[in-house]
Amino acid sequence: MSATPHVLLTTTEAAALLHCSRQHVVDLCDNGTLPSVRAGTHRRIRRDDVEQILRPPFRREVEKSLWLHRAVAGKLVADPQRGMVLARRNLAHRRQVHSDGSADVWFDAWGRLLDDGVDAVVDMITSRTEVAAELRQNTPFAGLLTERERLKVLAAFDATHPRVALSA
Repeated sequence: MSATPHVLLTTTEAAALLHCSRQHVVDLCDNGTLPSVRAGTHRRIRRDDVEQILRPPFRREVEKSLWLHRAVAGKLVADPQRGMVLARRNLAHRRQVHSDGSADVWFDAWGRLLDDGVDAVVDMITSRTEVAAELRQNTPFAGLLTERERLKVLAAFDATHPRVALSA
Protein backbone atom coordinates (compact mmCIF):
# COMPACT_ATOMS: atom_id res chain seq x y z
CA MET A 1 0.00 0.00 0.00
CA SER A 2 1.49 3.35 -0.99
CA ALA A 3 1.30 6.46 1.13
CA THR A 4 -1.33 8.96 0.08
CA PRO A 5 0.05 12.28 -1.09
CA HIS A 6 -0.54 15.32 1.08
CA VAL A 7 -3.68 17.08 -0.05
CA LEU A 8 -3.33 20.85 0.02
CA LEU A 9 -6.39 22.97 0.70
CA THR A 10 -7.17 26.62 0.20
CA THR A 11 -8.16 28.69 3.23
CA THR A 12 -11.76 28.59 1.98
CA GLU A 13 -11.71 24.79 1.78
CA ALA A 14 -10.13 24.53 5.24
CA ALA A 15 -12.77 26.91 6.62
CA ALA A 16 -15.54 24.70 5.21
CA LEU A 17 -14.06 21.63 6.92
CA LEU A 18 -13.61 23.51 10.20
CA HIS A 19 -17.06 25.15 9.98
CA CYS A 20 -15.58 28.58 10.52
CA SER A 21 -14.81 31.70 8.55
CA ARG A 22 -11.96 31.94 6.07
CA GLN A 23 -10.54 34.81 8.15
CA HIS A 24 -10.43 32.54 11.20
CA VAL A 25 -8.37 30.03 9.19
CA VAL A 26 -6.03 32.86 8.14
CA ASP A 27 -5.69 33.84 11.81
CA LEU A 28 -4.92 30.22 12.78
CA CYS A 29 -2.21 30.16 10.09
CA ASP A 30 -0.78 33.51 11.18
CA ASN A 31 -0.55 32.54 14.86
CA GLY A 32 1.04 29.16 14.08
CA THR A 33 -1.87 27.00 15.22
CA LEU A 34 -2.44 25.73 11.68
CA PRO A 35 0.70 25.16 9.60
CA SER A 36 0.53 26.50 6.05
CA VAL A 37 2.73 27.19 3.06
CA ARG A 38 2.64 30.05 0.60
CA ALA A 39 1.91 29.56 -3.08
CA GLY A 40 2.50 33.06 -4.38
CA THR A 41 0.17 35.22 -2.32
CA HIS A 42 -2.08 32.32 -1.38
CA ARG A 43 -1.88 30.00 1.62
CA ARG A 44 -2.13 26.25 1.23
CA ILE A 45 -2.90 24.01 4.17
CA ARG A 46 -2.40 20.27 4.45
CA ARG A 47 -5.69 18.45 4.90
CA ASP A 48 -4.01 16.28 7.57
CA ASP A 49 -3.30 19.42 9.62
CA VAL A 50 -6.94 20.54 9.37
CA GLU A 51 -8.15 17.08 10.38
CA GLN A 52 -5.77 17.11 13.35
CA ILE A 53 -7.57 20.21 14.66
CA LEU A 54 -10.91 18.44 14.23
CA ARG A 55 -9.71 15.41 16.16
CA PRO A 56 -9.74 15.96 19.91
CA PRO A 57 -6.61 14.84 21.75
CA PHE A 58 -6.71 11.44 23.37
CA ARG A 59 -7.05 11.07 27.10
CA ARG A 60 -3.72 10.32 28.77
CA GLU A 61 -4.39 6.58 29.19
CA VAL A 62 -5.38 6.21 25.53
CA GLU A 63 -2.23 8.05 24.43
CA LYS A 64 -0.18 5.79 26.71
CA SER A 65 -1.75 2.72 25.12
CA LEU A 66 -0.82 4.09 21.68
CA TRP A 67 2.80 4.43 22.80
CA LEU A 68 2.84 0.87 24.10
CA HIS A 69 1.37 -0.41 20.86
CA ARG A 70 3.98 1.44 18.83
CA ALA A 71 6.54 -0.65 20.72
CA VAL A 72 4.41 -3.75 20.05
CA ALA A 73 4.42 -2.84 16.34
CA GLY A 74 8.22 -2.76 16.40
CA LYS A 75 8.38 -6.22 17.94
CA LEU A 76 5.74 -7.46 15.52
CA VAL A 77 7.62 -6.38 12.40
CA ALA A 78 10.88 -7.77 13.83
CA ASP A 79 9.33 -11.21 14.41
CA PRO A 80 5.90 -11.43 12.75
CA GLN A 81 5.53 -15.18 13.25
CA ARG A 82 6.02 -15.00 17.01
CA GLY A 83 3.78 -11.95 17.42
CA MET A 84 0.89 -13.31 15.38
CA VAL A 85 1.03 -16.74 17.06
CA LEU A 86 0.99 -15.07 20.49
CA ALA A 87 -1.94 -12.84 19.51
CA ARG A 88 -3.98 -15.78 18.20
CA ARG A 89 -3.24 -17.80 21.34
CA ASN A 90 -4.20 -14.88 23.60
CA LEU A 91 -7.36 -14.25 21.59
CA ALA A 92 -8.44 -17.90 21.87
CA HIS A 93 -7.78 -17.83 25.63
CA ARG A 94 -9.80 -14.63 26.09
CA ARG A 95 -12.71 -16.09 24.12
CA GLN A 96 -12.76 -19.03 26.58
CA VAL A 97 -12.52 -16.81 29.64
CA HIS A 98 -15.25 -14.45 28.38
CA SER A 99 -17.57 -17.11 27.00
CA ASP A 100 -20.64 -15.05 27.98
CA GLY A 101 -20.36 -13.18 24.66
CA SER A 102 -19.81 -9.78 26.33
CA ALA A 103 -16.68 -9.06 24.29
CA ASP A 104 -17.45 -10.99 21.09
CA VAL A 105 -17.54 -7.84 18.98
CA TRP A 106 -13.92 -7.06 19.91
CA PHE A 107 -12.76 -10.65 19.63
CA ASP A 108 -14.35 -10.92 16.18
CA ALA A 109 -12.75 -7.65 15.08
CA TRP A 110 -9.33 -8.83 16.27
CA GLY A 111 -9.83 -12.19 14.56
CA ARG A 112 -10.56 -10.50 11.23
CA LEU A 113 -7.64 -8.12 11.67
CA LEU A 114 -5.23 -10.95 12.45
CA ASP A 115 -6.51 -12.76 9.35
CA ASP A 116 -5.66 -9.65 7.29
CA GLY A 117 -1.99 -10.01 8.23
CA VAL A 118 0.84 -8.19 9.92
CA ASP A 119 0.64 -5.01 7.82
CA ALA A 120 -3.04 -4.52 8.65
CA VAL A 121 -2.39 -5.17 12.35
CA VAL A 122 0.51 -2.70 12.50
CA ASP A 123 -1.55 -0.06 10.67
CA MET A 124 -4.42 -0.49 13.13
CA ILE A 125 -2.49 -0.63 16.40
CA THR A 126 -0.56 2.54 15.52
CA SER A 127 -3.58 4.44 14.19
CA ARG A 128 -5.06 7.45 15.99
CA THR A 129 -8.66 6.55 15.04
CA GLU A 130 -11.32 5.89 17.67
CA VAL A 131 -11.78 2.31 16.43
CA ALA A 132 -8.05 1.67 16.85
CA ALA A 133 -8.14 3.15 20.36
CA GLU A 134 -11.00 0.80 21.27
CA LEU A 135 -9.21 -2.20 19.79
CA ARG A 136 -6.05 -1.37 21.73
CA GLN A 137 -8.09 -1.56 24.94
CA ASN A 138 -8.79 -5.20 24.09
CA THR A 139 -5.35 -6.10 22.71
CA PRO A 140 -4.34 -9.71 22.18
CA PHE A 141 -0.65 -8.73 22.32
CA ALA A 142 -0.21 -9.10 26.09
CA GLY A 143 3.19 -10.63 26.73
CA LEU A 144 4.83 -9.57 23.46
CA LEU A 145 6.77 -6.84 25.24
CA THR A 146 8.95 -7.93 28.13
CA GLU A 147 8.25 -6.26 31.46
CA ARG A 148 11.50 -4.31 31.09
CA GLU A 149 10.51 -3.10 27.60
CA ARG A 150 7.04 -2.14 28.81
CA LEU A 151 8.43 -0.15 31.74
CA LYS A 152 10.94 1.57 29.48
CA VAL A 153 8.15 2.69 27.10
CA LEU A 154 6.04 3.90 30.02
CA ALA A 155 8.98 5.87 31.45
CA ALA A 156 9.61 7.48 28.06
CA PHE A 157 5.92 8.32 27.79
CA ASP A 158 5.89 9.91 31.24
CA ALA A 159 9.04 11.89 30.44
CA THR A 160 7.51 13.35 27.27
CA HIS A 161 3.94 13.69 28.54
CA PRO A 162 4.12 15.26 31.99
CA ARG A 163 0.94 15.23 33.99
CA VAL A 164 -0.83 18.55 34.12
CA ALA A 165 -1.34 19.71 37.68
CA LEU A 166 -4.84 20.90 38.41
CA SER A 167 -4.96 24.30 40.09
CA ALA A 168 -7.01 24.73 43.23
